[in-house]
Amino acid sequence: MTEVNTPPRTAEAAPEEAPPRTGRHTLRWTPVVTARPRLSLLVALLLTALAVLAGSGVADRLGSGGWEDPAAESTYATKALERAFPASQPNLLLLVDSGGASVDDPAVAAEARDLAGRLAGEKGVTGVGSYWQSRSPALRAKDGHEALIAARITGDETAMGRTLDRVAPRYRGTHGPVRVKLGGIVAVRHEMQTIIKEDLTRAELIALPITLVLLVMVFGSAVAALLPLGIGIVAILGTNAVLRGLTAFTDVSVFALNLTTALGLGLAIDYALFIVRRYREELSTGADPSTAVGATLRTAGRTVFFSALTVAVSLAAMMVFPQYFLRSFAYAGIAVVLLAAAAALILLPAALVLLGHRVNSLDLRRLLRRRRGPEPADGTAWARTAGLVMRRAPLFALGTTVLLVTLGLPFLGVKFGTADDRQLPSTAESHVVQEHIREGFPGSPGGGLEVLAEGRATESQYAAYKQQMAALPEVARVDGPLVKGNSAYFTVQPGGEAVDEAAQRLVGDLRALHAPFGTKVTGTAAVLVDTKHAIAQRLPWAAGFIAVVTLLLVFLLTGSVLIPVQAVVLNALSLTAMFGAVVWVFQDGHLSGALGFTSSGSIETTLPVLMFCVAFGLSMDYGVFLLSRIKEEYDRTGDHDAAVRHGVQRTGGLITAAAVILAVVMVAIGTSRVTNTKMLGLGIALAVLMDAMVVRSLLVPAIMRLTGRATWWAPAPLRRFHERFGVSEGAPRRT
Repeated sequence: MTEVNTPPRTAEAAPEEAPPRTGRHTLRWTPVVTARPRLSLLVALLLTALAVLAGSGVADRLGSGGWEDPAAESTYATKALERAFPASQPNLLLLVDSGGASVDDPAVAAEARDLAGRLAGEKGVTGVGSYWQSRSPALRAKDGHEALIAARITGDETAMGRTLDRVAPRYRGTHGPVRVKLGGIVAVRHEMQTIIKEDLTRAELIALPITLVLLVMVFGSAVAALLPLGIGIVAILGTNAVLRGLTAFTDVSVFALNLTTALGLGLAIDYALFIVRRYREELSTGADPSTAVGATLRTAGRTVFFSALTVAVSLAAMMVFPQYFLRSFAYAGIAVVLLAAAAALILLPAALVLLGHRVNSLDLRRLLRRRRGPEPADGTAWARTAGLVMRRAPLFALGTTVLLVTLGLPFLGVKFGTADDRQLPSTAESHVVQEHIREGFPGSPGGGLEVLAEGRATESQYAAYKQQMAALPEVARVDGPLVKGNSAYFTVQPGGEAVDEAAQRLVGDLRALHAPFGTKVTGTAAVLVDTKHAIAQRLPWAAGFIAVVTLLLVFLLTGSVLIPVQAVVLNALSLTAMFGAVVWVFQDGHLSGALGFTSSGSIETTLPVLMFCVAFGLSMDYGVFLLSRIKEEYDRTGDHDAAVRHGVQRTGGLITAAAVILAVVMVAIGTSRVTNTKMLGLGIALAVLMDAMVVRSLLVPAIMRLTGRATWWAPAPLRRFHERFGVSEGAPRRT
């Protein structure tokens, strides 16, 4: 085995099969930035001020739903029932607690009827019904001390939220002999939206000071440390303005704000770290500030540009899914990535030109260095680590692969479900109401399936169809039909839980029944079935899009056929720990007490797709940083092993610092009281750390040592293609 400590060969000593010359494309705005830095900063400042104005109030215009497929059968049936039978689709529930008395007590009944009557007269409220009106056993608690008033708030999510804000204070609290709490899907989503906005503010207050401290530790200079934060703030404010504009044309999820903050800070810090680090290296060689910025943009700037493209591609894959929850993250993610890259490539270089050598000012580590003595050469520890890994490449490659696969094994037991009130903290009012309904009411009100019948039919035809449904093995009870014109609906109560496997099979059985009229099935289980189908149908297209475009981008960066394949496979492998942890913690409920959430026993169907796209993009971000530096050194020397070691040496500390800082931001997001947001933040934090500390530090150098010089092979047509269109760091190697 060749020792990695062998001195790099010179360009003249490189063998004939050396890699081809790399592309010479440059970033065309470099002369503008270096020649007119004050003008660049002024324009950026004005655009940021406009973004603040344009993005104000964006959170109030965002929705908290978006998990359903708008083209699904269940969505059609839900909307049809809302129009024809609003009482069949209640989204507001008033839990009436009579204390020690029975809900049938005359005083309790009179007060409840008065509440229901007043609610029916509220603007924007329709379909009001109650236990005291229908005497339905499903609306009365088993202990006889609680019962329900159900209603539907009309309009879109924004209108429903405003109506709820107006009516809730009038009904919440004590009314004579009863006490009222509000629940239902509209209350759950409105409370979720409010909590997310509060938690996002808290996350920013947590992340910003910690991030600043870490940046000072990385850079030493307080001036240099403030630059990445400034870039991140510009990216976040700009994305808020973009989202505010999008709400005029399409629905956008409130959860996207969390991604905006996390990626805005995380990626801006990544890109700024890379550029400022390279700029300081150029200054240390004696270059003047303008020359140093130009050299930085020709090298690190290209890498940042390619990195932003790879992250944006991963996020853009969510556009193929119909759920606006996922599409919202694509909108927010693409916007914040491109804005972070633009700020890092335009705004940051202008600031560096103006600062010059003052970028190293306010060195807060100077005192520590005096006490400890001079620091070792840059990256020495990472060089030693790379050398050790490459000397024991088979052991490290096998060991890290087994570790990552083992950590991902719990995902084999994943169960997909829907987002419900259990996303909220246990003390949230709507969660308390829904928990009372689940545990204290017969038949899980609101958890049944609704069957919409469309077309002319006779009573005997309805009766025969009802008998068919009642004969299905998973059915506990069939109510209805309620007829209006040429439409009718039945309510089918499953024998078990509302969304368990039996309820999902029941959806298929109901849809397979023959009827002399058109039928459509909706309800919680039906929505879940349709959502899973929509995800499964489009997932191969999304994965294929990510893989193909990533392969192309990495090939353009490296000119190798093997490296892009390695990058895609190793990136996917780096996510196994995240998916295993998500199931072990959030589905199975381990650490639920310590992390403060209620496990529903399943994972919301769209979350793994979202987490994969985000985490894969971030992993590629670090992969591009490492590969570009390896490629630069290989182009210069032609020594494969030395290039890998040099790449790890020059980027190991940088990638680790960037990963730790991004993990801090994601953990701050993960302190949210909403479970999906907590899962997103903590899961991606784990994925980022595993990628930086295991995959980039151990697995990549081990695999590249095993593949040797074959790593850089490409057939002649592709070599010529890369010579013409390829882009990479550094000057091309002379042959």
